[in-house]
Amino acid sequence: MVTEPHIYITTPEQLEKAVEALSRAPIVAVDLEADSMYHFTEKVCLIQMATDKSCFIIDPLALPELAGLKSVFADPAIVKIFHGADYDVRSLYRDFGFPIENLFDTELACRFLGYSHSSLEAVLKKHFDVDLDKKYQKKDWSIRPLPEAMIAYAADDVRYLVDLYRELTAALETKARLDWALETCKDISQVRAEDDADADRPLFMRIKGAGRLDARSLATLEKLALFRQQTARKKDRPPYKIISNNALLALAQKKPNTIAHLHGSGILSKKQCNMYGNAIVDAISGALQLPAAELPSYPKTTKQPSSPVVNRRVSALKKWRDHKAAQLEMDPAMLINNTAIKKIAKQEPKTLIALKSVAVLKDWQVETFGEQWVETILKTG
Repeated sequence: MVTEPHIYITTPEQLEKAVEALSRAPIVAVDLEADSMYHFTEKVCLIQMATDKSCFIIDPLALPELAGLKSVFADPAIVKIFHGADYDVRSLYRDFGFPIENLFDTELACRFLGYSHSSLEAVLKKHFDVDLDKKYQKKDWSIRPLPEAMIAYAADDVRYLVDLYRELTAALETKARLDWALETCKDISQVRAEDDADADRPLFMRIKGAGRLDARSLATLEKLALFRQQTARKKDRPPYKIISNNALLALAQKKPNTIAHLHGSGILSKKQCNMYGNAIVDAISGALQLPAAELPSYPKTTKQPSSPVVNRRVSALKKWRDHKAAQLEMDPAMLINNTAIKKIAKQEPKTLIALKSVAVLKDWQVETFGEQWVETILKTG
């Protein structure tokens, strides 16, 4: 682990020195802290990076730009270690345009090794007998100045990752699973945050349970969701901290269209009723007045029923997977997930070449288990 005190980076001069040190390191551990629980538009508030010797806590809110770091993330000669990389990769590209080459995800590695618990706390306890304190996990990382205790907490998330990487890669090599992890890590390095492609979709599409509503209730939910979004944006708060999804659904179903009815419904707190009552009643009243022809409908997806032979293939492949996973002491989904199994069953590949055309499969899966899957398909017809 890194034993040297962490260095808090808040000036361009400090960042330049940090980039020089990071650029010389063969392995760099990375983590970040963001503020999604406190603001309407989330942002990266800290980037923690550690080598064998040094730990840097980089403050993007204090720095005019982070362009110097881009070369570190893009350098294929430097291994970048994350624990649970998906969210971090999306956030770093969204906020700073950082592409990440040669990524290694220690959380993913733990799952390939069959760990029953792969959280950073559990893994550090297992490998180094370290008790990681997560008391600041849900704090607002956008506050400035940051308390020293929070900065030290952030540093602990990367201090052990270089050593952990070495131990996990050695274990993966012993089990001949390192290539499995590396290929999957490469895919994770390509994930990106969702763009505004869905901006034109109704807001109710983002609320679980909306598909069960009738047309009038759906219209009510849309108007309420629009009010909540506009309010959250003005207040710079996450929408769920204005009104929860469950409360929006309940309002859309009960449709209290007077202040008295709203208070009597018990759906919102007294404080929420006092703050937003008139706007909510207006939104509900507006939805109730919409002509029937203008009411929305929830997009329905029709699933084609699988044929009996496809169902037999799915069952046979799942049986193979569960047996093999038990032998390897792994989570079955790490070998092949249900989506990929269904793709194989429908496409019915009868050769390895045909199996390689199943787009959702990774090379390591085909190379390691492809012949067994083809044999299973041939046996089930």
